[in-house]
Amino acid sequence: MFTGIITDIGTVKTVTRGQEASLAQRAGNAKVPDAMFEIACAYDPDTIDIGASIALSGACMTVTRKAKTDTGCTFTVDVSDESLSKTTLGSWSAGTPINLERAMKVGDEYGGHMVSGHVDSRAVLTGLEPLAGSLIMTFTAPKDLLFGIAPKGSVTIDGVSLTVNTVSGQEFTVNIIAHTAAVTTLGKIALNDEINLEIDTIARYVARYMDHMKAIGA
Repeated sequence: MFTGIITDIGTVKTVTRGQEASLAQRAGNAKVPDAMFEIACAYDPDTIDIGASIALSGACMTVTRKAKTDTGCTFTVDVSDESLSKTTLGSWSAGTPINLERAMKVGDEYGGHMVSGHVDSRAVLTGLEPLAGSLIMTFTAPKDLLFGIAPKGSVTIDGVSLTVNTVSGQEFTVNIIAHTAAVTTLGKIALNDEINLEIDTIARYVARYMDHMKAIGA
């Protein structure tokens, strides 16, 4: 579980597709993941356990390997084709900057909202307007996710917890303050860029409950 408060901007160091895995990785009929991403970051590797969850621009991934570096560490995650198809990870390459968040701990300050790290789909940045030192961003979302996007509700964009300003058709807007633009990758995205979108978890379950009640005629 995460809160949508970014704690580091990491960089994709290497991307290895399943078919590119070495013979050593394939030895002993070991299952080769669909893709492996090696991420460089400033985290202390001594605080990261193998098997720990880290959100990569909003997508929760499991650490499978780690190594210490002069500036922090690198860690590796195995990524399935399902994740590649639902998120922006399929377009990442060496050098891509990404938002990072460690899984929350009991007692942590809960500054954002309840984020699962299970990306629902991709959305597209279709509007960008500077306004009094901040940015108004307009995104176009898939139709099947509109039920979970409401004015003054919460959404997660590339792992960042944000408040929805307005909703019109398939478009919704959020306001990015200068601090958020500086400490996340959102300050560098451009028109027509795709982002990872997660709708509010509570909205998802309310919608599921309502569908169930309708199905049983309640």
